[in-house]
Amino acid sequence: MLDVLDGIVLPFLESLYARFGYVGVAIAMTIESAAIPIPSELILPFAGWSVARGVTEPLTGAAWSYWGAVVAGVVGNTAGSLASYAVGAFGGRPLLDRWGRYLLISAHDLDLADRWFARYGSATVFFSRMLPVVRTFISVPAGVARMPLWRFTLFSIAGAIPWVMLLVWGGQVLGANWLAIKQSLRGVDYLVAAGILLLVGLFVYRHVRR
Repeated sequence: MLDVLDGIVLPFLESLYARFGYVGVAIAMTIESAAIPIPSELILPFAGWSVARGVTEPLTGAAWSYWGAVVAGVVGNTAGSLASYAVGAFGGRPLLDRWGRYLLISAHDLDLADRWFARYGSATVFFSRMLPVVRTFISVPAGVARMPLWRFTLFSIAGAIPWVMLLVWGGQVLGANWLAIKQSLRGVDYLVAAGILLLVGLFVYRHVRR
């Protein structure tokens, strides 16, 4: 399934970058950060490979630069994260307040989430931006908990910068072998996903037992 997805995503990215350059990176990262499955482990190393090849960026007419790709990636990450935050704050929270009990989410659970993000939200958002899988979805619960928008934005940007820099650099250094980054991180993806499923299972078990 992942190989099929990669086979769809790669031609999409190639076409997007050829037409829009840095803006294409920002668009792809916006989509990824809005919880649509275009992994940044493909988006950013591919941009780094464009840097390594000295490809002409279509909008500036100059060769792709490392920092141009990094800025585009961070901008896109921030835009998509804000969109997901808005979904949680203005869509998810009202729905959970009204219907959450049918999903085993009580008012007490929402209060706990509010307190968690009030106390640890900055660190949670910052470190989550550097974790596969989690980085894509952390914005929604932050919005549900109504984490202050300025703090959410600040720590999203701060956490995105090292992640974006690392993956663009990896694509630049590895050159034609940049896809190895996605392969090497796939095991981490599975571990993080397994951890999330375990936590969800414990959450459901606790509520059903009650």
